[in-house]
Amino acid sequence: MTAHDIVLIRHGQTEWSISGRHTGRTDIPLTDLGRQQADALGEMLDGEAFPTVLSSPLQRAWETMERAGYAAQGIASQDILEWDYGVFEGRTTEAIRREILDWSVWTHPMTGGESADEVGARADLAIEQCLGAPGPVAVFAHGHFLRIMTARWMGLPASAGKHFSLGTATVSTLGWERDNRVLQMWNDACHLNSMDPVL
Repeated sequence: MTAHDIVLIRHGQTEWSISGRHTGRTDIPLTDLGRQQADALGEMLDGEAFPTVLSSPLQRAWETMERAGYAAQGIASQDILEWDYGVFEGRTTEAIRREILDWSVWTHPMTGGESADEVGARADLAIEQCLGAPGPVAVFAHGHFLRIMTARWMGLPASAGKHFSLGTATVSTLGWERDNRVLQMWNDACHLNSMDPVL
């Protein structure tokens, strides 16, 4: 791992990830399996020494960070909160499409929430913070946010995050090939990983 690598860790399972409900700012806890997944993520990370550990302050990410073994280092960051879905918070894509044909979080306005580009701007701030850290950084956050952060890392528009499927309780690495930002590892699941519905 190089000094400016960024390790992305998506939180463990929640009741809403099981049902496919869009979970933005609603602060819901991990399930029992989600807590076991967080412990397993700690085994995957194997005590890797990160000089900086950032976490979304929402409890599903924060508890994942704590259970993975980084409670003493965790820094809460508002920049890495999940997408604000506005009026679509707590609803599934299937239910929304019964009202709006072919609706997608990637292509339609988030009434009362954030656009993909607004989330991308937050991701850019998080990337700059990571690049200013004295070594590799761990980021404990959320599915859609981490997908957008990955797109922005590679110089792609925020909406390109739709091409990076990401399960709960997974580890991914943003790194380098010479001077080029690359995706080194993606969606490496802990042994307790479960397949969530696609949002």
